[in-house]
Amino acid sequence: MLDPKIEAFLKKHHLLTLATCKANLPYCASCFYAFIPERATLVIATDANTRHGREALENEQVAGVIALETKLVGKIQGVQFSGVFKAANEAEKKAYLKRFPYAIAMNPQLWSIEIAYLKFTDNTLGFGKKLEFVNPNTPPN
Repeated sequence: MLDPKIEAFLKKHHLLTLATCKANLPYCASCFYAFIPERATLVIATDANTRHGREALENEQVAGVIALETKLVGKIQGVQFSGVFKAANEAEKKAYLKRFPYAIAMNPQLWSIEIAYLKFTDNTLGFGKKLEFVNPNTPPN
């Protein structure tokens, strides 16, 4: 189960950096996301023809970051995660479109990332304080 502090952070933000890799060459892209806490899942919209979309379909093991941008060391917060990329199911699609209703007009391709491992750094709890989540249903990669 996710720590409530992690859940609150993920619900508060909306932009993640997705990392993919092909032929040992890493790549990153920014994506809006919706978070489904009970499934520890992030839902994103991206075209399968983008570089990160193609790479995630070829190698479902992805990673990413969601961070609060601040210059104040005592307020630094962010997560690093790894997970499994796959086509979003209907409930996941509904969650994304509820969070971003304007996306309905774009008819986006929606994907889910089931979080396997997540580390939350939260300096508001003390310098360098880290909370971890390991999904019992998805082995860490």
